[in-house]
Amino acid sequence: MKRQGLGLLRALLVLLGVCALCSVAFGTRRGNAALDQRSRRHRNPGLDKRNKVSSSCGFNIIMSLSLHRHRQRTGKEGQVLHRSKRGWVWNQFFVIEEYTGPDPVLVGRLHSDVDSGKGSIKYILSGEGAGTIFVIDDKTGNIHATKTLDREEQAQYTLTAQAVSRDTNKPLEPPSEFIVKVQDINDNPPEFLHGPYYARVPEMSNVGTSVMQVTATDADDPTYGNSARLVYSILQGQPYFSVESQTGIIRTALPDMDREARQEYEVVIQAKDMGGHMGGLSGTTEVTITLTDVNDNPPKFPQSVYAMSVLEDKVPGEEVGRLKANDPDLGDNGLVNYRLVDGDGMSMFELTTDSETREAVVKLKKMVDYETKRLYTLKVEGANTYIDPQYLAWGPYKDEATIKISVEDADEPPVFVAPSYTFEVEENAPEGTVVGRVHAKDTDLANNPVRYMIPRYTDVEQFFSVDAEDGRITTTRPLDREAQAWHNISVSATEIGGHHQDTKVRVNIKVKDVNDNSPEFATNNEVLMCETVAPGKVIETVSAVDKDEMVHRQHFTFSLAPEVAHNHNFSLKDNRDSTASIYVLRKGFSRLTQDVYFLPIEINDNGLPSLSSTNTLTIRVCSCDSKDTILSCNVEPYVLPAGLSTGALIAILACIVILLAIVVLFVALRRQKKEPLIVFEEEDIRENIITYDDEGGGEEDTEAFDIATLQNPDGANGFLPRKDIKPELQYPIRPGLGHTGANSVDVDDFIKTRIAEADCDPTAPPYDSIQIYGYEGRGSLAGSLSSLESVTTESDLDYDYLQSWGPRFRKLADLYGTKEGSIDDADDGEDS
Repeated sequence: MKRQGLGLLRALLVLLGVCALCSVAFGTRRGNAALDQRSRRHRNPGLDKRNKVSSSCGFNIIMSLSLHRHRQRTGKEGQVLHRSKRGWVWNQFFVIEEYTGPDPVLVGRLHSDVDSGKGSIKYILSGEGAGTIFVIDDKTGNIHATKTLDREEQAQYTLTAQAVSRDTNKPLEPPSEFIVKVQDINDNPPEFLHGPYYARVPEMSNVGTSVMQVTATDADDPTYGNSARLVYSILQGQPYFSVESQTGIIRTALPDMDREARQEYEVVIQAKDMGGHMGGLSGTTEVTITLTDVNDNPPKFPQSVYAMSVLEDKVPGEEVGRLKANDPDLGDNGLVNYRLVDGDGMSMFELTTDSETREAVVKLKKMVDYETKRLYTLKVEGANTYIDPQYLAWGPYKDEATIKISVEDADEPPVFVAPSYTFEVEENAPEGTVVGRVHAKDTDLANNPVRYMIPRYTDVEQFFSVDAEDGRITTTRPLDREAQAWHNISVSATEIGGHHQDTKVRVNIKVKDVNDNSPEFATNNEVLMCETVAPGKVIETVSAVDKDEMVHRQHFTFSLAPEVAHNHNFSLKDNRDSTASIYVLRKGFSRLTQDVYFLPIEINDNGLPSLSSTNTLTIRVCSCDSKDTILSCNVEPYVLPAGLSTGALIAILACIVILLAIVVLFVALRRQKKEPLIVFEEEDIRENIITYDDEGGGEEDTEAFDIATLQNPDGANGFLPRKDIKPELQYPIRPGLGHTGANSVDVDDFIKTRIAEADCDPTAPPYDSIQIYGYEGRGSLAGSLSSLESVTTESDLDYDYLQSWGPRFRKLADLYGTKEGSIDDADDGEDS
């Protein structure tokens, strides 16, 4: 419907434009007066542009004129100047924008007075849009717009018109400019270029408080009609906000808007052109309005009374409970400061604020005792830190609550009646001496009995013991003050039948001194005395010390021991100030005669009982110069051997050193030589394995095998010396294992006997000797044992005795003992 209305309006405007052209034709036939007026306009182009001829539809059109008057001006002296006349005059043309009709829009018509209507004049149009947007009929001068124009893109066009001869193409009139203006229609809605908007306004603001201003723009021509005349209205956000229709200022419309009830509002503002009348275009924008917080709410405790409890074994600083006053305000407006204002527990508890949770934290300030007081009351106040004076009348901005704290009973460890104990005991006191007594009690209502003990890490050497029931401390052995004057131990008290909690107390035990140490010299230095010392001279002043505790009036007395009381060398004088002086009685001391003197001195103390000791003072005689400066205190020979120079002494010393080196080297080599484990006077032939390559002469060969060599000559008495062990027991040779002669026939029994003897004898050597003899000797009854010749040679010897030699010679007996034996029998015997 809107588009159809615009089409009808444009058609009406075109119709009015045609009527205007008719009126122009009518205007060309006016009288000379009108021609004179148009001639003046032609002479003043600025006036021509400003002068408008309006038609009933609002268009200004061309007025085609014929100017025939001349106006003369005086130029140079005596010269008359003639002004050429103009053939046309026109004002501004108007074209309505957004025209969408089927035919091009007639903008206007150009006509020159020189145009006789025969077609000899050609109209030419140039300038902005000429030929593309605006076209001219070169014969009639009619100008048409071929395209739809948009005033918002370009509001006017400047064109140039000229009339030329069609034949010669020469200008008949000077060219002139004219303007085609695009007439506005309401084709652009208002726009909010900076939307959406965000605004903030304090809560509880008065009605009419300005929130912000919104502004819309309209691209239509504000100077023509009401197309750009805007009116603002609110579409969403009532009844909380309103907007001024002309300025777009948004204001609060309700009083006492509470942020805690609603914090944010969505407001929609509309801007409508045509002054808000029907048919105008509109645009909208959104405005988000947030209520900012003010301190309009006092803090409030959710409860008026809070119940808390604390165990009596809690230590100061531990948390008892928490509470919080609610304040719906934000930031600094919602900060709450807590403090204790009253109550009987203000000295036992304290209040702090948790910086994160903003809670009031009740903490224990002093230890509580269930048996003393079981209930405490506190009054807590919570107040805002910052108060807005504007809302001061809405106060007070604080609240109070009561806290009741009950103390709960706990199984506490026993408590000693004293924080520490100090006792004294004399040194050397016998075992079981009572040192003192400690006492602890159970503070709980049960009042259970207490058991005592001494932690052994406090009394490592166990000098003391404590009675488990009554806490009496006694010694376990005599104490020595000089070894340890103080003993610092701990005694632990544990409640019987409780949770085995214990309490320890410090016990300091002082060992009192007894005069049980004799005095002695303060220093044990030797006294150096010159040989030329004069009689009566003091050579030393001695003093004494005592390991016992020194009292104020204690002193020492000195005297010579009775055995040297009448010596003729030295004397002693007691100075009665715990020192004594040693005097020389004679002169003529010599180091060669005696270089050291020992003087025993007896020292006594005045203790109860008094003790004494004898200490020996060593006096050494030294050589001195004339000024009694000590030169040497060693005995030196006065005469050196004559005829020996320094070089000779050095040579003698060098020889001695060389000899010592040789001796040391010899001893080292002797130690490196490995000694046998068994000591023999001569080399034992049984340690060697002897092989003979030739056959001997049997029993006639004295170097041949002798059965007696199997015997150990050193072991005949039953003892074999060894280096690796020292036998503790010596076993005698058993009966029946005696010497077997060389003429014994049973060699096998002999060897077994010797092996058994060696196995049973712990003194036997740690190895066995093996003797191998390959020489049989000459004249042997057995002859050669070789079977090389037995195959081919007949022998008349009788070998029956081989049967008596035992199993080791069974083979030989089978081969040679029976002449009738055959080779087969021998093979059978061998297989067996």
